[in-house]
Amino acid sequence: MTRYRPPSPPSSRYITPEGYRRLDEELKYLWKVKRPEVTRAVQEAAAQGDRSENAEYIYGKKQLREIDRRVRFLAKRLDDMTVVDRPPADTSRVFFGAWVELEDEDGHAVRYRIVGPDEIDHAPGYISIDAPLARALLKKQVDDEATVETPSGAKTWYVTSIRYEGQPA
Repeated sequence: MTRYRPPSPPSSRYITPEGYRRLDEELKYLWKVKRPEVTRAVQEAAAQGDRSENAEYIYGKKQLREIDRRVRFLAKRLDDMTVVDRPPADTSRVFFGAWVELEDEDGHAVRYRIVGPDEIDHAPGYISIDAPLARALLKKQVDDEATVETPSGAKTWYVTSIRYEGQPA
């Protein structure tokens, strides 16, 4: 048995202006605030002597590695991003950045915004453009249906409303 896992497919490079700003703020915070604090703490712990049994030193070095890893990831990811800052030409269809209201066969209504994969953990109601539901919704119009395979079987959603940021409600 090996530990090999095939690489995951590359995620979409699209991001909303709010998502880009959030990631950029995280990068600046980590680089200008958090990393200097942890570096100072590691220096103080190292000055206490024996580093091999110094828990603060060992933990601080681990924190620095985690911060550096995240900084490298964010810097590279932000360079590759495409910020989608305006609605598409055809706002009657579902594209990136759309707020979509859906209804299932039982009449339960939900509302989602289709965003980049780096933004989904920040707000409820956001789904990644890479998610099966978002893929099924792309280019749909009001009153269209989208069917998604779920572990419990196929589920059909009906598009009841499409709206983009900056559009009147």
